[in-house]
Amino acid sequence: MSYLIGRQREIKLFNEFIDGNQSEFIVVYGRRRVGKTFLIREQLSKNFSFHITGLANAILVEQLYNFHVAMLDYSGSKKRAQPANWLEAFRQLIAYLEKSKKKKKIVFFDELPWLDSPRSGFIQALEHFWNNWASARKDVILVVCGSAASWMINKIIKNKGGLHNRVTQKIRLAPFTLHECELLLQSKGIVWNRHQIAETYMVLGGIPYYWSHIKKGRSAAQAIDELCFSENAILKDEYQNLYASLFKNSEGHELIVKTLSKKTIGLTRKEIISISKLPNGGGTTKVLEELETSGFLRKYKPIGRENRESIYQLLDFYSLFYFQFIYKQKNNTENYWQKNIDHPSHRAWSGYAFEQLCLLHLPQIKRSLGIGGVETEAASWRGKINKIQIDLLIDRRDQVINLCEMKYAIGQIDITKKYAEELRNKMQTFKSETSTKKAVHLTLVTTYGIKQNMHSLGLIQQQITIDELFQM
Repeated sequence: MSYLIGRQREIKLFNEFIDGNQSEFIVVYGRRRVGKTFLIREQLSKNFSFHITGLANAILVEQLYNFHVAMLDYSGSKKRAQPANWLEAFRQLIAYLEKSKKKKKIVFFDELPWLDSPRSGFIQALEHFWNNWASARKDVILVVCGSAASWMINKIIKNKGGLHNRVTQKIRLAPFTLHECELLLQSKGIVWNRHQIAETYMVLGGIPYYWSHIKKGRSAAQAIDELCFSENAILKDEYQNLYASLFKNSEGHELIVKTLSKKTIGLTRKEIISISKLPNGGGTTKVLEELETSGFLRKYKPIGRENRESIYQLLDFYSLFYFQFIYKQKNNTENYWQKNIDHPSHRAWSGYAFEQLCLLHLPQIKRSLGIGGVETEAASWRGKINKIQIDLLIDRRDQVINLCEMKYAIGQIDITKKYAEELRNKMQTFKSETSTKKAVHLTLVTTYGIKQNMHSLGLIQQQITIDELFQM
C-alpha cells in the first residue's frame, strides 16, 4: 500500500518513464525535508535494479565499500571484489545490469553529492556510465537525487562537461499545497478548520516532514508551540542545518535570507548588496540564482520596470517565521505561541505571511477568477511617487488586470470609508504611473470575505476566500 499524498504530476511522469521506449536520466532536487527520497522509494522501490545512498562526510574508500555492499545485496553474489575506483564500480554495475531480465532497469543514486568526495573521479565515472552505455539503450532509468541543491544544479543540471544537456528530465519537488496539507492531516485523523490549516502553513510552509510531526488532539497553536518553542522542538534548531545542508559555503545564502526576512516587500539586487554588504559580483548573483532555483526566493520584474529593478522576495515560510520569532526567543517559554496569538508582532507577521500564501496558490486564485486557461503575468508592484505597494497584479492577455489585495483576518472584513479611499488611491496611482489601457478590477483575497456595505459596493469587483485556496 502506498502512503503517498499528492505528487500526482510526478507519479504520472514516473509511470510514463517506465512505459517509455528510451533510457531516461532523471534529476530530482528540492528543499531539505520536502520528500524527495520518500516519493522515489514509494513510487519505484519495488522495481529498483540497484540503489545506493551516499554516506555523509565519507572518504573515497568508504563510499566504494558502501557501493560494494549494495552491489552484493542486489546481485546476490558474494564473490565480487570491492572496486578500487569509481570507473571500476560502474563497470561492475554495467555487467550486473546487462544480465538483468527486468524490462526497465531502474538505478537510483540517493544523496548523490555525498558520493562525489574530493578527487574521487565520481562525476567522470558517472558521465562515462551514462554516455557510453546507458544512453545508448532503451531500458535504463537513472534517477539521481540530493538535498545539496547547489551541487545538483551546478554539477548535474548545468554541467559544462560530459553531462552537458544529458539530463532528460528535471523534477524540482515543490512543497505541498494547502489541499495536500489538508489531506495529510486527514490521513492522521486530525480535524482542523481551514483557518487553522492556513495559519500553520504560514509557519511551516508545505514541508511534509514538518507536518508529519503534528500530533492528533492538538490545536494549531498547540502544534506550533510543540514544533517551534518547546524544550525538544524539532524546528528550533532546523535553521542551523537547513542552508548548510543545501549549499556549499552557505554563509552568503543565509545572509541574503536574513536580509530579506527584514524587508518583506522585497529588495532589488542592488538593495540586497547595500544592506548585506555582500560583494557586487558574480558570486552574489550565483547565490541569488541558487536560492531562487531551490524555491527559497522569488524574483519578479514589476510591471513597467527594467530588469535591473527586479525584486527578490523571501518565499520560505519557516525561514521568515524563524527570524520573526524563533531566533528572538532564546529561552524556552511554555505555551509561547498561544500566549502571543493576538500580539502586534503576530498580526504584522500574519499579514505578510498570508500574502505569500496567496502568491504560492496563484493557480487556485486564477481558477476562482475563471481565468485558469488565460495567459497571465503575475507580480507585486511598487509605486515610484508615493511608494504604494500592491500585493499582487495579475496582468491578463484578455485586456484585464486584477489588482489583488490580500487581507488576513479571523472574521469578515469591514470596508471602512478610510480603507475604501486607500484602495481607490492604489488603483488610481497604478493607472497613472503605468498608463495602462487595460481594465483594472479590484480583487480582495481574504480568509472569510467582506461585509457588504456602502463603501464596498461598486469598488470590489471580485472576492476570493480561503476555501478557494484549498482547491486541487
